[in-house]
Amino acid sequence: MDNWMIAILPLLLGWFLDLIFGDPSRLPHPIVWFGKAIAFFEHRLNKGHHRKLKGAVTALLLIAMTYAIGLIINCQLSIINFILVFFCLAGTTLIREVREVFLAVDRSLEEGRQQVARIVGRDTSALSAQEVRTAALETLAENLSDGVIAPLFWFAILGVPGMLTYKMINTLDSMIGYKTERYRDFGCWAAHIDDVANYIPARLTALLMILPHALINRQLSIFHFVRKYGRNHASPNSGYPEAALAGILNCRFGGPHYYFGQLFPKPYIGENERELTTADMKHAVRINRIAEVLMVFLVMICLILKNIL
Repeated sequence: MDNWMIAILPLLLGWFLDLIFGDPSRLPHPIVWFGKAIAFFEHRLNKGHHRKLKGAVTALLLIAMTYAIGLIINCQLSIINFILVFFCLAGTTLIREVREVFLAVDRSLEEGRQQVARIVGRDTSALSAQEVRTAALETLAENLSDGVIAPLFWFAILGVPGMLTYKMINTLDSMIGYKTERYRDFGCWAAHIDDVANYIPARLTALLMILPHALINRQLSIFHFVRKYGRNHASPNSGYPEAALAGILNCRFGGPHYYFGQLFPKPYIGENERELTTADMKHAVRINRIAEVLMVFLVMICLILKNIL
């Protein structure tokens, strides 16, 4: 078998597994282990003085350990690389969750609030039906970047070790990268490292979302929309995929949200405050899948070129 075929095989097998099964709830998952490791250090070190330093050491140590473990697995157990690719992709599960949110809120507002709480970090107890649907679609766009495009990007750059390391970085940010009193100092480095790791993938995600839309509908103004509103987010990265989806759906995302009982003011992305529907969700899912397929082809091309040049 040629080297380029060996290089792309784990990618294709892992991606197909994610398309079919989503996250394997009954199997040991590396992200769960990452979370336990982060919680172990956070509970013991996030106290007293020098929290920022202790948080930096924790983040850098866990990232370095993850990359080292990834290198060992890649060298010694390369046959299971497709399983690790499968574990590192999270496209199908989030799509299923977003569908369930729309079905739930159509049945009752309270059920919708409970369902969307499974996929967002904000307080959902007082959300309106429109806010529940908006939160789900915002998370769908952000997860396309964090859960699909970024892992594939780092797989193209650094292989399975890079993909695993990115997932550790992203898990660190999702657990301790908040600007609350508890995490502001300890999670500072984790948040900044995640910003760096996602800088290119987030913008690439937006491009992969809007390019087919712009070509099919001959709507080049959407590029201006993303440039204008992509910065309207507390994160330097998340606003770009969210702005891409808001532009495609011609709707409004963003606005203030409660996290851990604390109100965080956020600017709006877009201006059209129209009601979101199940048809919007289905369109958003199609956009996600198209962007995902395009990214897989891009990574395949990169891997082939790396192995034949």
